[in-house]
Amino acid sequence: MTENVPYNPVPPNSLRAFAETAQKIGETRGTLAKIAIARDYLATLDNERDLELAAQFLGEGAFSQISGRRTSVGHRTIGVCAAEFCEIDYERVFKPCRTATGSSSEAIQKLMENMPDAQTKRHPRSVSLREVQQWFEDLANTSEREKKNILLKAIWKQLTGLEIKYLLRVMSQGSLRIGFESRSIVQAIARAFDEDADQIRYVHMISGSLGRAAVLASKHNLETAKFRLFHPLSFMLATPIESRSLDDLSDYVAEEKFDGMRCQLHTDGLKTKLFSRDLNDITRSFPEVGQFFQKRKLPPVVLDGEICVYRDQKIQPFQQLQKRMGIKKPSEKILSKYPVLFITYDILFKDKETVFDLSLTERRSLLVSLCDQHNIPYTNQFDVDDFDELDHLFKRAIAHGNEGLMIKHKDSTYEYGQRGKSWLKVKKPGGSLDTVIMYAHAGSGKRGGYYSDFTLGIRVDDDERYEEQFIPIGKAYGGYTDEEMKRLNTQIRGLIVDRYGTTLALRPGIVVEVEFDEIQANKRTKAKYTLRLPRFKAIRWDLNPSDTDTLADVERLYQEKQQADRLEQHEHPSFFIAGRDL
Repeated sequence: MTENVPYNPVPPNSLRAFAETAQKIGETRGTLAKIAIARDYLATLDNERDLELAAQFLGEGAFSQISGRRTSVGHRTIGVCAAEFCEIDYERVFKPCRTATGSSSEAIQKLMENMPDAQTKRHPRSVSLREVQQWFEDLANTSEREKKNILLKAIWKQLTGLEIKYLLRVMSQGSLRIGFESRSIVQAIARAFDEDADQIRYVHMISGSLGRAAVLASKHNLETAKFRLFHPLSFMLATPIESRSLDDLSDYVAEEKFDGMRCQLHTDGLKTKLFSRDLNDITRSFPEVGQFFQKRKLPPVVLDGEICVYRDQKIQPFQQLQKRMGIKKPSEKILSKYPVLFITYDILFKDKETVFDLSLTERRSLLVSLCDQHNIPYTNQFDVDDFDELDHLFKRAIAHGNEGLMIKHKDSTYEYGQRGKSWLKVKKPGGSLDTVIMYAHAGSGKRGGYYSDFTLGIRVDDDERYEEQFIPIGKAYGGYTDEEMKRLNTQIRGLIVDRYGTTLALRPGIVVEVEFDEIQANKRTKAKYTLRLPRFKAIRWDLNPSDTDTLADVERLYQEKQQADRLEQHEHPSFFIAGRDL
């Protein structure tokens, strides 16, 4: 349903123009076409602050990544508030709508546009991006949930359903889910202002602000940007690969891929800060790491590495690290039960200079010298002469309880913020389960016109804790061929029991063997577990829903992983301290 709004034409610096642009990008196929839409939109913003906010909202969220600020409005708070606004039951109406659409913001948009009570309460007007930013400030500065609810309802009264959807997505500080990520936004900025994309990406990385990079590009002042310590940098990312797909290993080194949390460490010798992969400050959650590095009296330096729970000379399962994550002031009991170690494997800044453009071999030399001098844990690297040696190293990594191997090209620079082919990860799936497709969600971009995202269910028909036959366990987006996707779209037509906008609710009929990295405990879900990185392994046309795995199978696999024996590091170390095996 398209809502009629009392303002026309749409001002470029308005939330409506932003939302319509984002929606158009999401509905458009092809990266170049998406970039062109964003380019044209950004070029219309002649005010620096409006341009900064538009770029920030597109790629970072309500606040810049390095600000450390959040609106701090939880998904449940938003859902309950929307149910109250629309005068519907949260459990019986809102939650099924959210499950069916696969998105709270999508469900809220549809409810706002179709529920009579929500329609009569709202009187949309032209709202500027700067007004939106003030709303975010107000929400961030409000600590009480009830006051946040009042603010949200007052905001929603002024907006269309589409504007509300994208307002909520920007608030989440994540992707807008329109198939348009940071790399493409940088390209759009470059084309809007006739600047070099690599230079814009560099400025974004060292400044920590996509909005700031856009403003400097518009003024043709990119060269004025400087790196400052304690501002997190975009991480270099790895590409999954099968080891046998490599033709030659002579230009690569291997490291074990730790079962931990990616972390960037900044220190000047007196102060130390830690940043997670999403650039959040996590220093307070791991005080012992800061204390360890402050004792070393290091020169100003930035290190890339991993935080792991390390006890009894073994890296412990990631699930133990989860006990520490999000706790801003861990107790002595928690610190003692789940002791952590920061293990570094790269260096980004030293002696007042960034070292991104040095080769991995050159950065490694700087890193080893620094770590040996100051007794800092760093990864062990292994030359790999052939695939038999690679297989041996892989098996040993698994025996340590780690995820697999990282294979890194010796001549590679630090490709910040990108997922290229210089760093490759070789992993073994954490397992597989036979599941059913419960919901089919319409795709976008290249998959527009097809149902390509699927909510998968695990069987609970014999489980006394549940009344349903199946409950959701994960959502898979890939692992199938184009031909399989077409066949799926044909088969699901006969299984439709309900429609929720672009989502179909299906009766159990299609069995999918889903592969995943690991099973994670998640008390917020009905199953109490979720699958990390689920993907299709096979569509089991030969199986019936009664042949699928059960929640009891999920629980068993989870417990087996937790209780598995791990190889001690002193026998075959994957990392060192000052050249000594741990």
